[in-house]
Amino acid sequence: MMSTLRRPGARLAAAGILILAALAMGRLGAGWAPAGDIAMAAAALISTVPIAAAALRALRTRTIGIDLLVSIASIGALAIGNYWEAAAVTFLFAFGHVLEQGAMTRTRSALTDLVDSAPQEAVLVRDGRTETVPTGRLRPDDVVLVSAGSSVPVDGTVVSGSGAADESAVTGESMPAEKTPGDQVRSGTTLTTGMIQVRAEKVGSQTLLARIVARVEEAQDARGRVQTMMDRFGRWYTPAIIVLAIVVGLASGSLTLALTLLVIGCPGALVISVPVAVVAGIGRGARDGILIRGGEHLETAAKVDTVVLDKTGTLTTGHPELKQVVPHGAGENSAGENGAGSEDEVLRWAALAEVGSGHPLADPIVDAARNRGVAPEGVPGEAEAIPGRGLTAEVGDPDRPETRHRVVVGTAELAGEELGSEHDAGWAASTSARLAADGATPVTVLRDGELLGVIAIADTIRADAPAALARLRRAGVGHLVMLSGDRSEVASAVAQQLGIDDARGGLLPEDKLSAVQELRAAGAVVAMVGDGVNDAPALAAADVGVAMGAAGSALAVETSDIALMADDLTRLPESLRLARRTRAVIRQNIVIAVATVTLLLAGVLVGGVTMALGMLVHEASVLVVIVNALRLLGRRARHDSSERTGQTGRQVQPWQTSEHGGSRSGRRGASPQQQTA
Repeated sequence: MMSTLRRPGARLAAAGILILAALAMGRLGAGWAPAGDIAMAAAALISTVPIAAAALRALRTRTIGIDLLVSIASIGALAIGNYWEAAAVTFLFAFGHVLEQGAMTRTRSALTDLVDSAPQEAVLVRDGRTETVPTGRLRPDDVVLVSAGSSVPVDGTVVSGSGAADESAVTGESMPAEKTPGDQVRSGTTLTTGMIQVRAEKVGSQTLLARIVARVEEAQDARGRVQTMMDRFGRWYTPAIIVLAIVVGLASGSLTLALTLLVIGCPGALVISVPVAVVAGIGRGARDGILIRGGEHLETAAKVDTVVLDKTGTLTTGHPELKQVVPHGAGENSAGENGAGSEDEVLRWAALAEVGSGHPLADPIVDAARNRGVAPEGVPGEAEAIPGRGLTAEVGDPDRPETRHRVVVGTAELAGEELGSEHDAGWAASTSARLAADGATPVTVLRDGELLGVIAIADTIRADAPAALARLRRAGVGHLVMLSGDRSEVASAVAQQLGIDDARGGLLPEDKLSAVQELRAAGAVVAMVGDGVNDAPALAAADVGVAMGAAGSALAVETSDIALMADDLTRLPESLRLARRTRAVIRQNIVIAVATVTLLLAGVLVGGVTMALGMLVHEASVLVVIVNALRLLGRRARHDSSERTGQTGRQVQPWQTSEHGGSRSGRRGASPQQQTA
């Protein structure tokens, strides 16, 4: 019996039954009054003992909390024979505590969902046989079999098979993504169709899902500025209520009034108002693939008025492509000194220099040369990078292998230094300027000091960028800034297409850092959005550092203030709206809690509010605060799918799944500016 009463639910039920029995006895007549008093006192004792024990534990750490107020009030009421008040106060307080625990469990449900999405068993493939083993036994390089309806137990690469994977547990995206050999899969994602074999790269606590769970757990326990302030307020508020009760009791000569003040002054709703909202907000974000590092960062994100965005991979797809080839002299009334060559000739020599160079512009140039059938063959030549300007290479002539040529691929400024003709240098500069004004990165191509032409390479603007920027403005962001390592003309062209007023190009990482510091010094609350690696200094300097596409980077999950797990720019305004909603709920909860305590204290002092009535109203305010915070867990609004289209990811078509949502964008490529700026 005693072991049963140690459980909060059982104690609450026993106290409730005794109270009902006592009330029933009171209706049977005066002869039953003593038995009713005993039942009511027993109900009060059952509820008071654990409350008093908690108060004593707090006192050992020199903390005066709500439990002490209720314990004093209950014991005092029992001492003067107010059994009903003692039982009602402690029962309502215990009931409110159960509600609080349930609310916190509900607000942490996103974390529970994440933990539950990690499978406990895996099908291990070894020597052509399968064996079901606990996931704790898996090691890197093991191959596991995942069938439809099963969760992926590791982070790894698909080695055989195909299927559609629901990645919502990690990225928040409801649209399943197609998985074929060579694709990456993450622990906790569910295969909805097909069957795949996955070679493990990370297992156990090293998986991205495990890191996300750890980050959300830390974030929900972290305290923001408002919560810290409320904690400091509680340290003096509770002792002040005790002193007030003693003064009022001595002045009025009424112990009942003093005890009533203790009960009425309990700041229960105030204590829970902030943490329940913060935990709910962070949990809602985690469910939508938005990881917020803690309450402090959630509060700061709610104040953001300036958003700084890196261009490449954030506003653009990060996959540069060849857009145009302009042979030397093209468009002039007369040919240049060397005449206009063919586009294929310009592209062939550029590809000869770029292939095997490791230069960031190599891929789009070589890919375009392959598509035109002029790709280089044989052993690549020797290339030397010129940081921020281009490269030089010694390559063999495809038609005469014994002949070597010096090829220069780079900026118009580099070409001007190499060329002996002012006319040619002027043509290269004017053509480059024209292409840059159209948003492309111009690359001049020279062979043995001869100007062959200019190649235009451009990074495509993300399909979701215009909608995301529009939503940022609607979310209250007044200033949008784009920073880019690309040349200023290219940055300005992209900014003009997106309606961004403040665009800065030709920046090195330290220049981006200075730009963020400059904005903060001017009084702006800045959120910096980047890839979490190249933009690390600027991300660290911002009030809020936001890493996008963090599902592909465990580092971003660990270091950013907000990590958008999906490579989806529309999640950025969603995260800021969530932060603002959470801040609004916190303010509402504080107002509700303070107003309730104020009105009850006034009611006690002027008369009319009893101890039991006061506790009932107090616990009602706790319930209101909890319900208000739980609104944050409501499902986020779904946007039109055309506004949330991925750029390079492969998706299962809508008719292959019952859920339609945002898409998964693909991997980020190299920055055009990393080649020429």
